[in-house]
Amino acid sequence: MPDLATGSYTLENAHITSSAKKIYTGSLSVHNKRICYYHHGGPHINLGDDFIVYPALINSHDHLRGNYLPRVGPSPGSFYLNWLPWDNDLKASDVYAERSNLSIETMYMLGSFKNLFSGVTTVQDHFPHAQNRNILPELPIRAFLGYGLAHESSSYDLKWGDGIELEHKRAVQNDWPFITHLAEGFDEESMNGVQTLMDMGILDDYCVLVHCIALSSVDIDLLAQAKSHVVWCPASNMFMFNVTCKVRQLLKAGVNLSLGTDSTHTGSFNLFEEMHTARAVYRSLYGEDLPAKTLFDMVTLNPAKAFHIEDRLGSLDSGHFADILILKAKTDDVFENIVHASAEDIEFLSMKGKALYGTLRFIDVLGGSLPDGYSIINVGGTPHFIIGDPVTMYRAIRTTVGYNKILDFLPFEPEEQ
Repeated sequence: MPDLATGSYTLENAHITSSAKKIYTGSLSVHNKRICYYHHGGPHINLGDDFIVYPALINSHDHLRGNYLPRVGPSPGSFYLNWLPWDNDLKASDVYAERSNLSIETMYMLGSFKNLFSGVTTVQDHFPHAQNRNILPELPIRAFLGYGLAHESSSYDLKWGDGIELEHKRAVQNDWPFITHLAEGFDEESMNGVQTLMDMGILDDYCVLVHCIALSSVDIDLLAQAKSHVVWCPASNMFMFNVTCKVRQLLKAGVNLSLGTDSTHTGSFNLFEEMHTARAVYRSLYGEDLPAKTLFDMVTLNPAKAFHIEDRLGSLDSGHFADILILKAKTDDVFENIVHASAEDIEFLSMKGKALYGTLRFIDVLGGSLPDGYSIINVGGTPHFIIGDPVTMYRAIRTTVGYNKILDFLPFEPEEQ
């Protein structure tokens, strides 16, 4: 039996943000899981002026099994020297003990829905393959397995993977990114993170370096020369350290910069909120706005390049996977529109053409009725179809923990559904 959720369909009279350099009004078709600009069979959906079509977003840094609330941070008036005392605080906290009552599978589903409700279909789950390789393929969104990793380049890191040099070598051989936290703190080892990678001979364009709050100007020049990539997590950085990376200097140096949420234990509720935070932090640091187009690139084209997937994701170019996000049009500027978006603005989301979430005006993409594996959910007073059953999951979590747990990254109240 064919999967109705992955059939052909066409979006007509659409305002399409094909890439950061091309915006036009016309039609976009989905066929064989990919974008094309000639019509095929299947339903035609007339969008008009009320909506804008984007490539689905990419969250460049998350820990999917760590998305739970409340946050765990430093005591009032203080901040951490590096990530290690935070990790100790987390594992000694009441919220961590409560979280431990939930299965790993439930935690991964929570992380998936957190991302889905901010238009994300692709996320980097920063955990070792030994922990996530059997879980990621079962999630409703794409959490890719093609990466080498380390936790960090310090003597006190968590020793994830098979060692920095071997993980980097594996990444190069497979044309994967090599991903690690770097310079996440102000102790001597954190501040020497770039030099550590240079001494190993692995600072190159495969490196995707997360946080980087302690980079010097010399470090930034070295990253630019090596064509390494940086992932900026402003909400998490400011919460833990009251400082973030030298984002304006990184941009001026030409370093490819992407945006990530980190987990909700320190970071934003979702990628929409991270964009809001990024702009606010940038203005507080530099007294000027970070351009909306620059932020858009940080959640589409830039991470696709960093993760070596720009041939299939990050834009709506013909032949790319049909990862599509449709938002309400609240302003004529398509980039400002997405920077100011929230979960209630999502009208439709697909991955490889498969409808994951949407208002009922898109029900024809599912064959005109709700297929198995989907449910109906009300968000902002509007019914949506969604893959899976987050309402039942949310209720089960409340039953397990014994009270009406509030998880702000789920934009609905389960008892009202």
